[in-house]
Amino acid sequence: QVQLVESGGGSVQAGGSLRLSCIASIDGTSNYCIGWFRQAPGKEREAVATRYTRDVVTYYADSVKGRFAIAQDNAKDKITLYLQMNSLKPEDTAMYSCAADLSPVPVCPSDPTTYMYWGQGTQVTVSS
Repeated sequence: QVQLVESGGGSVQAGGSLRLSCIASIDGTSNYCIGWFRQAPGKEREAVATRYTRDVVTYYADSVKGRFAIAQDNAKDKITLYLQMNSLKPEDTAMYSCAADLSPVPVCPSDPTTYMYWGQGTQVTVSS
């Protein structure tokens, strides 16, 4: 059972920055897809950024490219996944969740329904 705990959400004005953190009970040498997803009210959950735990290849949604960056720090038996969010826009307002799924290959899907493990989420609100 993988546990994920997010933190770092909050309220910020447009143009501001936030950094989200997710502590995952995953060893950095194991094979997982891990990433950040978001869901705004009345909208479907969407992938923001994903990566493979043993590879630097990343995926970014077109709407966040050049503004958001995903990064990973490894420690014994845990990974901390970060999402640095810059130049925030009101349309970035959503509940942001960290998710993970075991994967034998370094190809991480953007479809959130393929991820088994989820954190509780952290709210990000961007005001204009």
